[in-house]
Amino acid sequence: MKVLIAGANGYVGTRLLPVLLEQGHDVVCLVRDKRRFREMSDYGDKVTIITGDLLKDSTMQAFPPNIDAAYYLVHSMTDTPEFAQLEALSAHNFIQALNTTTCKQVIFLGGIVNDGNLSKHLKSRKHVEDVLREGNAAVTVLRAAIIIGSGSASFEIIRDLAEKLPVMTAPRWVNTKCQPIAIRDVLGYLEGVLLNEQAFNKTFDIGGPEVLTFKQMLMGYAKARKLNRRIIVLPFLSPKISSYWLYFVTSTSYQLAQSLVDSMKNETIMKDHSIDAIVPRKCLTYQEALDLAFVKIEQNSIVSSWKDALNQGYLHADYNFMDQIKVPQNGTVEFKVNTEFEQDSDTVLKNIWSIGGNRGWYYWDWIWNLRGFIDKIVGGVGSRRGRTSNVSIKAGDALDFWRVLLADKKNCRLLLYAEMKLPGEAWLEFKIIKKEGKNYLNEVATFRPNGLWGRAYWYLMWPFHLFIFKGMAREIISYRDKKRLSDLKL
Repeated sequence: MKVLIAGANGYVGTRLLPVLLEQGHDVVCLVRDKRRFREMSDYGDKVTIITGDLLKDSTMQAFPPNIDAAYYLVHSMTDTPEFAQLEALSAHNFIQALNTTTCKQVIFLGGIVNDGNLSKHLKSRKHVEDVLREGNAAVTVLRAAIIIGSGSASFEIIRDLAEKLPVMTAPRWVNTKCQPIAIRDVLGYLEGVLLNEQAFNKTFDIGGPEVLTFKQMLMGYAKARKLNRRIIVLPFLSPKISSYWLYFVTSTSYQLAQSLVDSMKNETIMKDHSIDAIVPRKCLTYQEALDLAFVKIEQNSIVSSWKDALNQGYLHADYNFMDQIKVPQNGTVEFKVNTEFEQDSDTVLKNIWSIGGNRGWYYWDWIWNLRGFIDKIVGGVGSRRGRTSNVSIKAGDALDFWRVLLADKKNCRLLLYAEMKLPGEAWLEFKIIKKEGKNYLNEVATFRPNGLWGRAYWYLMWPFHLFIFKGMAREIISYRDKKRLSDLKL
């Protein structure tokens, strides 16, 4: 059967795709960028790709007319005042396009909404369900609480807190109850309801076998990692202070921290167990879900991460992502380092591909860490996002406070775009060039200043560039896979 996935580049969509292909389905993926999808996915040549921004119906390619079922896996965790209207508009445009097909079923993954006083994000998820029901196809809604899996936002936040803080002073929402579910079980339910007529026009809660508080989940993680941790609950912390606490301690953005804190006031526990009769399944326990996540991390085989969501600056930079990516030249300033080397070029390329995350930036790491901390202070992403994988890198990946625009091993070129708070836009490019029988490591830092302050910022940073980039080039060339202890940490 022909199945459409909206949100195929997202955390769940990326993992659902191989499941559907394995079952022999003909899969159509709706994405904003064909090129990014192909570089991020191993299945780009096995699916039909159509493009479109669901917030702009004029950009939508026509859906194939013979769609049998569709997954709507599009979510927003921003905290802009109009985010609920944007989520509704996205769902509306999706349904309008889907109504031109023979689609029989729409499957939506939302959040458990059994609490009386819902957060605005859970209210928005519930409203999206209503918008989807305005279409011609039957709607099946699966409502989940916290999803546990390598790369999931919930897992990464729990991991950050438990790994970094021996003693935590936590807000009172750590005592809120929820029913976590493993990503493997979410995928099982998504597959199980597909064109299952018993699930048409029905809503189901899905969850694991345990009801836990966030505190119990943190302590469960610590126990699995053999960490001695203590949590002190401070009930007087306001939601705003809680958001800043979560933001500074973990790798999450402030917007996501606000959204999570807002939602954490609601208990997300299954009250409806009718899914058991439609898709019988023995779900993994919380500890079993953690164990699976640890295995993926140890094997450097994280399939997808919440950090892979694109920054708006990245989406609107002035180059055509579908063509060969070039750094803008108009109105920019540059700092270049071109270093000749005699070492094996494959080894140097491997070192470039390992930059950031646990490996670090090779030279003056403390400066990079300080810059990440300052970025956190002013509301940026900081450097705690790290890398999705220590051994591979793809276009669209988050890399500390950078976003990978291009990872072209064939042409030995890595291009990064800065997602930190800056008075302008910044790019960092690494490239190995062969010229007249010699190898050169070429580093180019490009900055497009925004006004007078932007230019002042660039020239203030100039002395640091003189030392950092030359030192970094030397270390990248001479690095010989020296295993650091941090490389081995989970």
